[in-house]
Amino acid sequence: MKKNILSAVSIATLCVSTLIFSCNPKPEKQSSNAAKTDSTSYSATIDGKAVSLYTLKNKQGSSVSITNYGGRIVSLLVPDKNNKLTDVVLGYDSIVSYRKKGEPFFGALIGRYGNRIAKGKFSLEGKDYQLQLNDGVNTLHGGTDGFFSKVWDAKQTDTTKLELKYSSKDGEAGYPGKLDVTVTYTLTDDNELKIDYSATTDKTTIVNLTNHAYFNLNGEGNPTILDHELFIDANAYTPVDSTLIPTGKLQQVAGTAFDFNKAKTIGKDIEQKDGQLVFGKGYDHNFALNKHDYKKAIAIVKSNVTGISMEVYTTEPALQFYSGNFLTGADKDGKGGKSYPHRSAFCLETQHFPDAPNHPNFASTVLKPGETYKTSTTYKFLK
Repeated sequence: MKKNILSAVSIATLCVSTLIFSCNPKPEKQSSNAAKTDSTSYSATIDGKAVSLYTLKNKQGSSVSITNYGGRIVSLLVPDKNNKLTDVVLGYDSIVSYRKKGEPFFGALIGRYGNRIAKGKFSLEGKDYQLQLNDGVNTLHGGTDGFFSKVWDAKQTDTTKLELKYSSKDGEAGYPGKLDVTVTYTLTDDNELKIDYSATTDKTTIVNLTNHAYFNLNGEGNPTILDHELFIDANAYTPVDSTLIPTGKLQQVAGTAFDFNKAKTIGKDIEQKDGQLVFGKGYDHNFALNKHDYKKAIAIVKSNVTGISMEVYTTEPALQFYSGNFLTGADKDGKGGKSYPHRSAFCLETQHFPDAPNHPNFASTVLKPGETYKTSTTYKFLK
């Protein structure tokens, strides 16, 4: 952006006419909670395609960095209560770590099917399909060959928008049909990160796209998210079996540890002697959202440490709340050499229900030729 040399009178006039942007102090470019991202560490050639880091910025000083390897959100800097930029997503300092075996999908675009499918099996139009198994006896987040490991074609149209495209071949990871996917990340001047998904197919298939960002509003690398206050606008959730596959039932949250209709800390009930919490080692469950439109926040999270709040808006019918139960802190290859211990991040993955192809009572995830899959999700940050 070019700098203009203005007279004192012009500056005064500009300050009055653009008070909200020009007269308020802007967030500092760095703080103790925001490590600098080195874009050269994300430059590589994978599967014959160039990998790069793309950074979006807004007028408030916030920024989000995204790599086209897996469409991953690498960093997300937003102002805290003291107007200092804080990185609120977990990740790595180089593309090498994102490719290691067992990496927990940090910041990734997930597809073709977000969440789990029982035993990797489903039937469609009278034909049985077998997917790759990568979560014990089940398929998780698309399988070993999921979208999280693909190099997407990237086009940064301006300083606030990044468009990613990927064409998944018929039979890739076991899914039928050629699926053409477009995902657009937009960072608005209201500190909203908007993610728009669209897809078309040439053969009947299933699709359930989402993003797997790991958040800590205290700042990435902080050891806990149990002190975060969480609200989820859902009266029911889908209970799971011991392998975290939905039983097909809807369970009311009232009177259980899963009731977030009134905001409470994530840690308040997480150690309750509830079989569902034992299965997930904490929260790792799909919430059936109450009736809503895109203008209504379906989840709100707040850190009393930084004062940062995050509101979630979506067109999707459900939300997977994961409390970082499988993070161990064993590795110290997080950003800045940090370790990410047990429950040091949470995920709020907007979605259709897990294992929906095997449960006729769940909303359909079938996409047919001639149809267009479209969903949108926004994460809005306040202080």
